[in-house]
Amino acid sequence: MRCLLLVDLQNDFLPGGALPVPEGDAVLPVINRIQPQFDLIVATQDWHPPDHLSFAANHPGRRVGEVIELDGLPQVLWPVHCVQFTPGAELAPGLDTRRIVHVVRKGTDPRIDSYSGFFDNGHRRSTGLADFLRQQQVRELYVAGLATDYCVRATALDAVQLGFPTYLITDACRGVNLKPGDVDRALEEMARAGVRLLRSSELVGP
Repeated sequence: MRCLLLVDLQNDFLPGGALPVPEGDAVLPVINRIQPQFDLIVATQDWHPPDHLSFAANHPGRRVGEVIELDGLPQVLWPVHCVQFTPGAELAPGLDTRRIVHVVRKGTDPRIDSYSGFFDNGHRRSTGLADFLRQQQVRELYVAGLATDYCVRATALDAVQLGFPTYLITDACRGVNLKPGDVDRALEEMARAGVRLLRSSELVGP
């Protein structure tokens, strides 16, 4: 069973959204084109309560981009984004969702962020995604989505750690690059951990 895992393809991460990833919308046609190559398609969705403590707005005097300590973990402060039941949290309208069979919602605990589709950032609580993939007898996991240097990176690293043969479709991802070079460093870290990097053309041709 070959699974495509789509990470956080939500309105708030696209141009015009609350936390836009540069060229985030460019991944949608790539992802739509490769979907028929997979037996199973699963998605993750950032799903924050309004009082989430990753939001700079919930820390008076703090600015977006600052790093604080939150319950013993470093936390980047973000704009308010992907709030539950808001249009910004919805999956992108340009994404073909007809074959998505399961959506994992993450980041629901106001006191801890969840970049990975598998765990919160402290690995304190599982989302249940690994169990679902094992139940479906997934043998190869292909990751795509937003953003390369945060949620995609964390998801792919956890997937390898959990024992899934993991591939990253590099042209089906885009990054934030909060600091210059963040995306390149994330790709190098994933490759060192055992994530195999490939391009969509290797799945469907040019």
